[in-house]
Amino acid sequence: MLKAGDVILLCVLSLLCIGVLMVNSASLSVGAEEGVTFQSIALGRSTQFAAIAFALLLVLSRLPIRSWAMTPWIVRFTPLLVAVSIGAMALVYVPSIAREVNGSRRWIGIPGVGLTMQPSEIAKWAMPLFLAWYCSRRVMQIRKFWSGLIPALLVLGIVSAVVTHQDLGTGALIFSVGCLVLLAGGARFGHFIGLAPLPLAGLALAIIVEPYRMTRLTTFMNPYADPDGDGYHMIQSLVAVANGEGFGRGIGFGLQKFGYLPEDRTDFVFAVLSEELGIMGVIVVLSLYSAILLAGLRIVQRESHVLLKLASIGFLATLGFQACINLMVVVGLAPTKGIALPLLSSGGTGWILTAGALGMLIAIDRTQSRVEETAETAPGASAEALVEAKPVTDATPSREPVLA
Repeated sequence: MLKAGDVILLCVLSLLCIGVLMVNSASLSVGAEEGVTFQSIALGRSTQFAAIAFALLLVLSRLPIRSWAMTPWIVRFTPLLVAVSIGAMALVYVPSIAREVNGSRRWIGIPGVGLTMQPSEIAKWAMPLFLAWYCSRRVMQIRKFWSGLIPALLVLGIVSAVVTHQDLGTGALIFSVGCLVLLAGGARFGHFIGLAPLPLAGLALAIIVEPYRMTRLTTFMNPYADPDGDGYHMIQSLVAVANGEGFGRGIGFGLQKFGYLPEDRTDFVFAVLSEELGIMGVIVVLSLYSAILLAGLRIVQRESHVLLKLASIGFLATLGFQACINLMVVVGLAPTKGIALPLLSSGGTGWILTAGALGMLIAIDRTQSRVEETAETAPGASAEALVEAKPVTDATPSREPVLA
């Protein structure tokens, strides 16, 4: 029987393969000098990114993550992730490095390499890990308002605000996942209810100060009020989804990608997939995402270590929330927003970091199995004593709490 980690690995590989096919299909254009061939797909950028992403997943899945989570150096390393994230996001304002795409400054270029990346992707996966570490170090204080919750919310709010300045959707995603991790870590729900007006006011302000965000909101309410203007994007996405019917037009035979559907390789690749693979293709993709989330929940249920448990919740919530937002936008259930579909939408940074986070989740599952196997042979031993079937060798004893 497949383990939870094996299920995640197979689903990620399947999604990456589908992503490569759909990105290349969406790249087709009338009158192109060179057609899409097996060689162009096998040697293309999307295939290279998919290979790097899967290789990173395999590497991180073999990490002794349970031993690392109990060693003192993690105390210094985890907060550094937040500093790196904020520093990377600040680079989008450096003229020689920043890259502007469609009027948004969300990307930075890597000098001498010709590659671009989104710093917000780093923050998206770093914040759940940081908050998991924070809650694991302050198990008793997290239920207190000023000494426990407020410091974590300040860091989360600053990072989310910096991201929101250029990317409202990702900023809201980071904040939502962060709040979920804090609640799972023991923060009081009543405290969040009392503070709810502040982030809601910030969200309203972020929408009001940017005219295009207000336009997207009003367009969502009635896209047919301006079908050739502001509502064009949403309408063309709905047309693509509807044209797929049961079994789709076939890979490569979709019509909307030929100049009708904007952002067909990135944010709206699911619309292209729906048109070419139909309802059956949609069911397959949704089943793969569901399998990842269900397998991840199984890992969370079995986990007793606070840091690893909360990090797993954060990774799963990030994947799940992001996928839901993208799918809702594509089918017209949410305003148009630049949120990619994990492991499918074109984007090297997103594929690589998402696969890396899921690789860590697989490593948690693998080390769980080893601890359980050792526990069967030494039933009197504690969970901490059975880490990786050997004691932690660091001179400083671990004080990391373990959930009962």
